[in-house]
Amino acid sequence: MATLVSFHAHPDDECIACGGILRKAADEGHRVVLVVATRGENGEVPDGFLDEGEPLWQRRVAETEESAKILGVQRVEFLGYVDSGMMGTDTNDVPGSFWSTPVEDAAEKLAAILRTEQADVLTCYDDNGQYGHPDHIQVHRVGMRAAELAGTPRVYQATMNRDHMLRGMRALAEQNPDMRLPDTEANEFGKPESEITAAVDVLSYLDTKRQAMRAHASQISEQSFFLTMSDEAFGHAFGTEWFIRAGQGPGITETDLLAGL
Repeated sequence: MATLVSFHAHPDDECIACGGILRKAADEGHRVVLVVATRGENGEVPDGFLDEGEPLWQRRVAETEESAKILGVQRVEFLGYVDSGMMGTDTNDVPGSFWSTPVEDAAEKLAAILRTEQADVLTCYDDNGQYGHPDHIQVHRVGMRAAELAGTPRVYQATMNRDHMLRGMRALAEQNPDMRLPDTEANEFGKPESEITAAVDVLSYLDTKRQAMRAHASQISEQSFFLTMSDEAFGHAFGTEWFIRAGQGPGITETDLLAGL
C-alpha cells in the first residue's frame, strides 16, 4: 500500500478537485493525507451564518475535518498561511498571506510532511492554479518544489479539462438555446485536453463528493451551483478528475494515480 498526500489552497478545494481520488485511494487501503495551505479566512459567508464572535477560519477548519472524514483522509494538516484573496486585491500582500510567502519557505514546510509520511504520490495544481487564483498558483509552485526537496516520486497536477468542459456546455446549450456559453479559454480555466496525461473515473464516488461539499456549508450552500445541478450535469463536470504528470504522455496514459504501488 502507498501514501497519497493531496495539497490544496483552501478548505473545500479538496472535495471539488480531488474528492474522488481521495476516497478511492482510502477504499483501496492506501494512506491519505490532506494538507491545506490556508484556513480560508477571506471566503464569503451569508450574514448570520456564523455564531456571534465566531471567526470564519474556525468554522472552515471544522468543515474541513468533517469533509476529510467523508473522504477517508487519515491526517489533516494546515500550513498556517493566510488566505490571499482573489488576484489583484490588497489581501495578496498581507503579511503571512500564502501568495506573499517565499516559495522555498513554504515548500520546506510541505516537504517535512512528505518526508515524515514517506509519500509516494503528491497532488498539487497546474501552473495556472486551475483558474488563476493566487493561492492556487502558489500551491503549484510550492508543491512542485516540495516534491523535489523530499524526493517524492510521483507528482500529479490537478487541473480541469477545458475541452471536456466546453463539450458539456455546448450540449447544455443545444438543449437550452438561450443559454450563453462563457469564454472558458479566455478565462484560462483548466488546460486543453492535449496537455492532460491522467484521467481518473470517479463516477462511483459522486455521492461522496457531494456529501463532502455539503460539509463545507459556509461556502457551498444547498442553493449553490454544485448542489443544484442535475445528476447528469454533475456527473459530466465531476465524474472524472484530471491531472498532468511531467514526463508522461503525449495524451492521457494513466487512469490511476496509485497504479503499481
